[in-house]
Amino acid sequence: MSPNRRSVLSGAAAVGAATALTGFTGHSTSAYAATATATATGVPATAAGSVAESQARNNMLAVDTSMQNNYDTLRAQVINQLNPVIVVDNDGTGGTYYLVSKGTVLETVQPVDPVFALAKSIAHTPLGIFSICAPSLDPTNILTSQAQYIDPHDLQMVAFNGPGNTSWISNLQAFSATLDTARQTLASANLPADANGSLYDSCRYILDKAHAYIATAIANREFDMQSFESFTADVYPSVRTNMYWASRVQIDGVSALMTRWRNQLGSAWSGLYVVVLSIWTTYVQNQNSIILQNFMDQSQVATHLINLMTAETPTDPVHVSLDNLARIVQDNIAAEMVFVSDQPTADALKGQPDLLSTEILQLLGSGATTAGTAGTAKAAAAITKGQLTQIACPFHNRASTLKV
Repeated sequence: MSPNRRSVLSGAAAVGAATALTGFTGHSTSAYAATATATATGVPATAAGSVAESQARNNMLAVDTSMQNNYDTLRAQVINQLNPVIVVDNDGTGGTYYLVSKGTVLETVQPVDPVFALAKSIAHTPLGIFSICAPSLDPTNILTSQAQYIDPHDLQMVAFNGPGNTSWISNLQAFSATLDTARQTLASANLPADANGSLYDSCRYILDKAHAYIATAIANREFDMQSFESFTADVYPSVRTNMYWASRVQIDGVSALMTRWRNQLGSAWSGLYVVVLSIWTTYVQNQNSIILQNFMDQSQVATHLINLMTAETPTDPVHVSLDNLARIVQDNIAAEMVFVSDQPTADALKGQPDLLSTEILQLLGSGATTAGTAGTAKAAAAITKGQLTQIACPFHNRASTLKV
């Protein structure tokens, strides 16, 4: 079998190292090692043993500090080479899109029709009620149908006031007033309809049912799981109609923009990088990523579509995206050159696993779990292969994995 690039370079590296150690003119291997140590510490070899441990360790750490400084310099330079790049801030409008070339934003667009935000806003009504009343749930009253889905400890963390507390009433009254105002003016919002349903009708039903539910809860001065579940089950078909409209206008808007930018960039499109910023709850099955991958060069999706999870929406999404993308791009090259003799380690540097993960798992033994890492990797792989057809956001119903 003919040697590949990795085996050849690995062998060359080994030969070079052996020559350096044994062929150092005028010195034995041990003498060479002592000289190397002295050079690294800045202390004559004869005095190296007298250096304090703290100083010796600081000298070691200085190597990494210097590396990090040079790494940062390279990253800053790479940022200004990245081209073309699309950055997507997965915000409440359906996404703010930035077309970037060599560190410069060429165009900023919010391509999704306002219907997206309108549909989601009313669909979030049940979550709004829950957010106000949840602290006064009874943690001991878990419905049989919910027991398999709800962690009792999680419930205790959320239901921290307990059922005797009615502080939720005033806040729920205020929320109800907001809902009622939206309902009174709903007919003037000029909402769309087609064979899949009327957005006006679904919003009207959600708002009317929410008004009735809130009125009953306030009159009874009680918020319980069973009545709330009955309410959410009743409005769920209407929530799904809203989900349809949010999804449809997002697909239409993003598709139109991607078609225009693809025509504008021409042949450069094949090297396109896409970075989608989103919070954890929308990170894996992100709407924008699902749509975007259909417009990218399919041979590049696995490496050029980056789903970047953030704790919150960054103040400067473009800088955060380019900074992380530069790291990824330069690590892709560094991995193949630094870990030339070990492809799995090179792949780790190029990907999401920590470089020490393999060693740690081996040391922990067969009982160690990689559930978190494997789960993330599997999800990411599914995105790149175009296997995800679901849409995600913080609002969810446990009866369905589809989120709006």
